[in-house]
Amino acid sequence: LHHPENLLRDAQTAMYRARSQGLGHCEIFATGMLTANLKQFNLEQAMRQGIEAEEFVLYYQPIVHLQTGMIMGFEALIRWQHPQEGFIAPGMFIPLAEETGLIIPLGDWICQQAIAQVRQWQAQFPHRPLTVSINLSGRQFAQADFGEKLTQLITNGGIDPQGLKFEITESMVMGNLEAAIDLMLRIKSLGCKISLDDFGTGYSSLSQLRRLPLDTLKVDQSFVRAMGDSREDLAIVEMVINLSHTLAMEVIAEGVETEADAALLRSLRCDFGQGYLWDRPLPATAATARLRDQPDQPDQSVAPEHKE
Repeated sequence: LHHPENLLRDAQTAMYRARSQGLGHCEIFATGMLTANLKQFNLEQAMRQGIEAEEFVLYYQPIVHLQTGMIMGFEALIRWQHPQEGFIAPGMFIPLAEETGLIIPLGDWICQQAIAQVRQWQAQFPHRPLTVSINLSGRQFAQADFGEKLTQLITNGGIDPQGLKFEITESMVMGNLEAAIDLMLRIKSLGCKISLDDFGTGYSSLSQLRRLPLDTLKVDQSFVRAMGDSREDLAIVEMVINLSHTLAMEVIAEGVETEADAALLRSLRCDFGQGYLWDRPLPATAATARLRDQPDQPDQSVAPEHKE
């Protein structure tokens, strides 16, 4: 027999599954959903404990100047080192953190740790204009007090804020464009930079894009990886690079895995590259070692021409 409380539980389970799939989606309850829900509940509890137990760690993937080969910065990427399960992939826990709201304390921790790392690198390499990029979540960006939080973190961190760049996505700003612009201007007023991640995969128009106070566009890795075999993808990559320069922005190509891709991007006058060709995401100690291995200044004979 189906008891009323079980029916309500099952209906709620189907409702939450439908919500997770996006607006306008519907789901019919299946018993397997209960198992999935239990796993999700257990993961959520483990994540709460992991935040308190400091099981999370930041890794840093180099961002390289394509003309000189110099490391110009890093993207900070979170990893979860579970004491029993080992490393848990971000794709397993980031969506759940967004759904449950745990992304707020997790995001605060990421900002604190990244700022501490910026402070260390600015002290160790005072003549290197390094930038650390931090991915912001939609929930973080929508916080009414995010600007105040960030101001306090930067003040307490004692860093040159030009060493921080915040990465946002198109979907985060298009819901409420005016509010997004206000917050971006607040971030810029602190001296930080802003990058638009995965550009080309969203729905922003060029008229909206030109209104955003951005410093950098990042070409999505799906286009970069396919550009060697697809004229359409190559055209998109070239368009984004040219658009960035027209709007006085820098451009980073993500997902660069071969020297042929890097050479093609150089020929298109792309500014920076990021990908496994140079390094996977590294622990802070290994990233620091990479910086020590490079001179403070590139060989000027291969430096790019200055762009106005």
